Amino acid sequence: MTLYLDANATEPLRPTARTAVLAALDAGGNPSAIHSTGRAARRRLEEAREAVAARFGARPGDVVFTAGGTEANALAVHGLGRGRRVLAGATEHPAVLAAAGTGAEVVPVLGDGRADLAALERMLAGGPPALVCLMAANNETGVIHPIAEAASLCRAYGALLHMDAVQAAGRIALPEEADSWAISGHKLGGPPGAGALLLRAGLNLPALIAGGGQERGRRGGTEPLPAIAGMAAAAAGPGEAARLAAMRDRIEAGAAGLAVIAGAGAPRLPNTSCIILPGVASETQVIALDLAGVRVSAGAACSSGKVARSPVLGAMGLGALAGCGIRVSLPWNAPEDAAERFLEAWSAMRVRLSKSAA
Repeated sequence: MTLYLDANATEPLRPTARTAVLAALDAGGNPSAIHSTGRAARRRLEEAREAVAARFGARPGDVVFTAGGTEANALAVHGLGRGRRVLAGATEHPAVLAAAGTGAEVVPVLGDGRADLAALERMLAGGPPALVCLMAANNETGVIHPIAEAASLCRAYGALLHMDAVQAAGRIALPEEADSWAISGHKLGGPPGAGALLLRAGLNLPALIAGGGQERGRRGGTEPLPAIAGMAAAAAGPGEAARLAAMRDRIEAGAAGLAVIAGAGAPRLPNTSCIILPGVASETQVIALDLAGVRVSAGAACSSGKVARSPVLGAMGLGALAGCGIRVSLPWNAPEDAAERFLEAWSAMRVRLSKSAA
């Protein structure tokens, strides 16, 4: 029986989300149509908007539905960053870094993965108003950034703060101080194809995708209603933080003294561990565990047959270890024995690979 431990890539679909998707598909209709079927679809869309707003701390009118987290981040960066410098955290997701472009200034992180607030303040003080992009929690390490403190600095220097909350939403309480924040449906246990950008009250932005005036003119195109309905249903799911944190802690205790846990000294998501096995490439570990029926992901990327160090772990100053990390991210439906099953497979892999390297 396989063990899926790659929730930060995508969560398994929640039953409530599946039900909501199928109901929306069966009902049909375009929310922009004025006949009764269209009006029913509009009601379903606005109910989803109200549910997402209530769950993640925004007003319904300040929720802009998108096709996913990448688009939500791009909408914020291109819209709110217009006419401003863009400062992006060194460990931001590629979606944010790509939207910020090569002209963005990089905010360094400390050794534990958290944003260097002293460096951020120097950068804010050294130029015109900025848009700061700082994720709520890192996708590889689970490290939670000091968003409230960063937001205070941004206000002091007339900057805006955009928060990529894709990994944090549904797993921890989101900080309330950001000016905008992005979420993604399939990271909550909904289907792929839906996300949202939530805005601080009174903040507006131009559309990145022009069209028929949907989403109050902020995002053109017919809304993917089934995916949005599924996202809203998933957002209302029960929290599993305490249960998953206990599993994560058992995993890390079992690896203690044999591996390095990236960001261990910082606050982290309850479901995420980045486990570094010195001297063994990330991809080698992922493949070995996959063959043992355990699905995890690499903290480093592989290109043209060459192992590349993880930019996230590299930014944390981990040097050669940046190519030796795997991400274990527990899903909402992780079985109670997930930690023990992972450790059994990981320990066997470690012994076998250590003998091969000897």
